Amino acid sequence: MPDRHALLSASGARRWLECPPSAALEARLPESSSAAAEQGTAAHALAEWKLRRALHQAPTIKPVSDWVDEEMESLTDDYVAFVLEQLREARAACTDPKVLVEQRLDFSHVVPSGFGTGDCVIITEPVLHIIDLKYGQGVMVDAENNPQLMLYALGALNAFGLLYDIDEAAVTIYQPRRANISTWHVSVTELEAWAAEVVKPTAILAASGDGEFASGEWCRFCKLAPTCRTRAEANLAIARHEFAPPAELTDDEIATVLAQLPQLKAWAADVEAYALSLAVNQGKRWSGFKLVAGRSIRKYSDESAVAKAAEAGGVSDIWDRKIKTITALEKQLGKKRFTELLGDLVVKPAGKPALVPESDKRPALEIQSAANEFTPISTK
Repeated sequence: MPDRHALLSASGARRWLECPPSAALEARLPESSSAAAEQGTAAHALAEWKLRRALHQAPTIKPVSDWVDEEMESLTDDYVAFVLEQLREARAACTDPKVLVEQRLDFSHVVPSGFGTGDCVIITEPVLHIIDLKYGQGVMVDAENNPQLMLYALGALNAFGLLYDIDEAAVTIYQPRRANISTWHVSVTELEAWAAEVVKPTAILAASGDGEFASGEWCRFCKLAPTCRTRAEANLAIARHEFAPPAELTDDEIATVLAQLPQLKAWAADVEAYALSLAVNQGKRWSGFKLVAGRSIRKYSDESAVAKAAEAGGVSDIWDRKIKTITALEKQLGKKRFTELLGDLVVKPAGKPALVPESDKRPALEIQSAANEFTPISTK
């Protein structure tokens, strides 16, 4: 969840650690929302309510939102089941673990006025568990060296470190819509060294608006992204790069282009969306461009009225029947019954091949080249 009113938030830590002055400049811009953010807020509220009920904590009213659908109900159930499983494992090592839901975590001893909210914190000895629900599916999030979770761990250690004998933190990203559960273990010694050597000096710069601007993948969710000059200069430099004609590109040049394309495309899309928003909402005119209506497709104004009119005209064959989605049927039948009845009829086709950096955790595809596909026939 976003860290409300925190200049140097945990959720934005990757950005302000890499580009310190961006935090103060972002704070001057108005808050904005998006469909993805609203959906994530609804999912977190539902997950919190379910988890508190499962833990027999103080009752709350079930949240109501138009974003809640069968998928969200199912995935938040899975999240609660995962937390309870982690709790069972924790009890095997510690007889009385403490479970905190939507816990405010103060790490202001490292970051000026720094705080965040941990979705679920399980305090045991000797391991502290931090679990963070990510409902978004646009970006795969990894727990390893994740500064948001590391700051949460520092906040929990600051609050409970003197009461419990904790040597290690296990931080987990639970991202159900990407089938991604990522856990990383880090010692308290390493966390404290990172806090002192990296976070504290950088946070001081960021809090005062000092430091150097830097462009990178952390620009993705920055409010300055469409108009940031440093990002523009970096991407224009990529666009101006003088490669040889396409037919003569070397393998190294192609690899260089592939590595830079994601940032270049993201920047171009941000600038385009920013310009379109001002043109539509504020009547902004951009030199050499005009605002036009995009392509549209026909649709019924009232499906019920269409059905009545068609039937009145003697046309009855107007409906298509469609089987429920796998998620909907699994929710209706329960996972066990679904697997018994339909498990053998469910397949997961291979995804479309994609070129990604070697740091991506997905296994590499083994592709047989045309040259090696056939075994030469011996002429002897």
